[in-house]
Amino acid sequence: MSEAVRAALSALAPRLAPGTTGLAGCRRLSGGASQETWLFELAAEGESRRFILRRAPDVQWQSDLAAGLGTEAALMRLAGAAGVPSPAVVHILAPGDGLGEGFVMSFVAGETLGQKIVRDPAFAEARPGLAGQCGRILAAIHRLDAGGVAGLRLKTNRAKVDALAEAVAGFRERRPVFELALRWLAGHVPADPARPALVHGDFRNGNLIVGPEGVRAVLDWELAHLGDPREDLGWIAVNSWRFGAIDLPVGGFGTREALYAAYAAAGGAPVDAAAVRFFEVLGTLRWGVICAGNADQLDLAAANAVERCIIGRRASETELDLLNLLREAA
Repeated sequence: MSEAVRAALSALAPRLAPGTTGLAGCRRLSGGASQETWLFELAAEGESRRFILRRAPDVQWQSDLAAGLGTEAALMRLAGAAGVPSPAVVHILAPGDGLGEGFVMSFVAGETLGQKIVRDPAFAEARPGLAGQCGRILAAIHRLDAGGVAGLRLKTNRAKVDALAEAVAGFRERRPVFELALRWLAGHVPADPARPALVHGDFRNGNLIVGPEGVRAVLDWELAHLGDPREDLGWIAVNSWRFGAIDLPVGGFGTREALYAAYAAAGGAPVDAAAVRFFEVLGTLRWGVICAGNADQLDLAAANAVERCIIGRRASETELDLLNLLREAA
């Protein structure tokens, strides 16, 4: 498969970087169970340029929650034009490219591993400001007019709970903690906003490229949709994205108060902390369902079986997180 990707990228190279003399390097990056990510480098006289290929590995398996790679690319272009830190989308794949569905974007240097971002001394100066920066970025995302982007679905708060209930009911084994969380969520659904906003859907530590000065780019718009923007504020506080720094609920690097204050100061709606807590429970269950789903659909012969095993084992962690959240809410 890698040789086929190399050959296709070599053929595509002149359109990505005029004057290129060929493909200088290509390797698949680790991580990501639903999409493939490749780093490749194109050589030209006196310089080289690096790019990222993001593509669907198997069109037969796509999350029902995914917006689609074409929609993802359109949102990244929209966000970048509005000043949201984002890699530049330089090419959307066509059938003749021989690479399937996906797009090519510019390479942005920096760190994406959440554990390093919360612990590595290289980011010590950036960490105190990250929660505020995330609040400002989210306010900018939620202001985007995505009306012209095809493929975005509207998801009401009730529909989000119902979708999780359907997924849990479909598992081969019962998960009592998930069922308990669903019962709580069903009784605490907040009213939907009068005007649905663009929701990133996966804005968290791990989907941000961070440098010593702060956030350089927002990645993975795969789960973007229209709905309640408070979902993003709750999702980034899910315990799984703190990478062990549990006392700093926002990504393991900041407080909810810093996130909310920066969000409101940047033009976001005043934050109802109780409503956001609903989305933190919802997000924890959602991640638990995704983890359990990877295990439930596991095909040991598939190329991404290891990734799915790694993700699937984390379902039990979310059950403990849910019990703690429900105890606090009682």
